[in-house]
Amino acid sequence: MKNIQIKEPAAAEIPAPRGEGARAAWILAMGTFAVGTDAFIVSAFLPRMAEGLSVTEAMAGQSVSAFALAYALLAPVIATATSTVARRKLLVWSLALLGAFNLASALCTSLSALILTRIAAAAAAAAYTPNAGAVAAALAHPARRARALSVVIGGLTVATALGVPLGHVVSAVMDWRASLALVGIISLAAAAAVFAVMPAMPGGARIGLRQRLSVLKRPGVMRILPLTVLGMAACYAPYAFTIRILETLRIPAASLTVMLFVYGLGAFAGNYASGRATDRRGPVPVLVFAYGAMAIALGGLAGLAAAGEGSGFYFAAALIACWGASSWAQTPAQQHRLIAAAPQEAPLVIALNASGIYLGISAGTGIGSLAVGQGVPALLGTGSALALASLGYIAMTGAARRKAAASGAPEPG
Repeated sequence: MKNIQIKEPAAAEIPAPRGEGARAAWILAMGTFAVGTDAFIVSAFLPRMAEGLSVTEAMAGQSVSAFALAYALLAPVIATATSTVARRKLLVWSLALLGAFNLASALCTSLSALILTRIAAAAAAAAYTPNAGAVAAALAHPARRARALSVVIGGLTVATALGVPLGHVVSAVMDWRASLALVGIISLAAAAAVFAVMPAMPGGARIGLRQRLSVLKRPGVMRILPLTVLGMAACYAPYAFTIRILETLRIPAASLTVMLFVYGLGAFAGNYASGRATDRRGPVPVLVFAYGAMAIALGGLAGLAAAGEGSGFYFAAALIACWGASSWAQTPAQQHRLIAAAPQEAPLVIALNASGIYLGISAGTGIGSLAVGQGVPALLGTGSALALASLGYIAMTGAARRKAAASGAPEPG
């Protein structure tokens, strides 16, 4: 998620030394890598985890939904509660707790205990990511601020391309518990690095939760945010069950990690290309193209799964890469639209969009948990249908906006 520039508004305005900006950005990226890996890694070993906990894959998928939903709901609450806490202290403690809760997840012997530790880990992640972006912006020279943010948030994208495949390798060589323990170790190492490198920085002014959420009253914001939830639900309905999908497509076991890496490369490329295309063509055409490509990719994979025959490695890889690219192409365009709708509250709407992303991941995983019982083709078909619904939402809201403009009425919110 290279372009998710989630910032704590007050922290971004704190005077701070400028000379440490570049080094600090890379250290902070280590933390976002840990957060991103933690958020998405379960898809790399869901079948093994379900077997280890003696539950179905659909039930084990609830741990993904729990993490994403907790992040979405707790992020604004935690930002409000911690707005005055010193930044280095907050960053170090959030990473330390993320590490501790992942180690606790690795020791769980029941699904209920695992879900509780995943919720706790999500709370720690929600405390870290927005403040990492804020601190990176505060430490960087103004002329290098965008690059510092891209480095920090780029850790999330690298997590998809490298962290998830690495988690699959570790779970195959050892077990799924070792993968979660690895995330815990990375988090603790990042906490130590942040403590060693980051300068002391004070907290910001207290901003109430009501003030943070007041931006939802702005015209257009509540028209745009539901698309974030719907679009992310579309691509993440099948994502937690990626290993089962690849096995149904008869991808050799030795190539599963390669396919996870292909998805991550597609995600990285889609995110980057979307940012450039949004600047040149505008956000709506980019979104239309992304959801159309997503519907085709997931629909094509559904067809291959239904055929029940080997699909050809390279053809399947192309569809997997398209799935990843279209999934992560949404965010830059949606951020662009939200900032245009509320330019004076850009940090707040971007943070709310991040909550919408995780809410969509939670909803999508829940929908996928229901659909997977009907088979992999139905699971992928559900994702494709949700992508088409996203296209329909764009058309519907666009028509309403044009009608309001023609009549001289206020834009629908």
